[in-house]
Amino acid sequence: MSRRAERLAPVVDMALKAEREAARQLGLAQNQLLQAQRKLAELERFRGDYQQQWIERGQQGVSGQWLMNYQRFLSQLEAAVEQQNRSLDWQREVVDKARGAWQEKYARLEGLRKLVERYREEARLLEDKREQKQLDEFAQRLRPSAY
Repeated sequence: MSRRAERLAPVVDMALKAEREAARQLGLAQNQLLQAQRKLAELERFRGDYQQQWIERGQQGVSGQWLMNYQRFLSQLEAAVEQQNRSLDWQREVVDKARGAWQEKYARLEGLRKLVERYREEARLLEDKREQKQLDEFAQRLRPSAY
């Protein structure tokens, strides 16, 4: 391995650790987004069930007190759905930022890997040239001189 490539090894290791941590953070953010989506779906399903109760009870006739309680609870439920929608939007932003951070770390890591590979290739070519020069010199010494 070339000396330049060897000197970059700790930098590559650090970049790898940073990329893995960014990937872990992205995974956590995606899980939280999924949980927020599930919670919103649950709230919306509950709201639909509650509205269905209104239809069923409304056909039978309801008291004014029941209607007021229903409207109050439905209002609270609507507020919860609205708040969860805002939470979901915020969580999407968190995922987008985490994805951007991961992509940045990944690109840096890949750039460093390519640089190390280029250094190794350069070292290999130099070594090949050195060996060829030695072989040429050796072959020159073995040739009988014409004089």
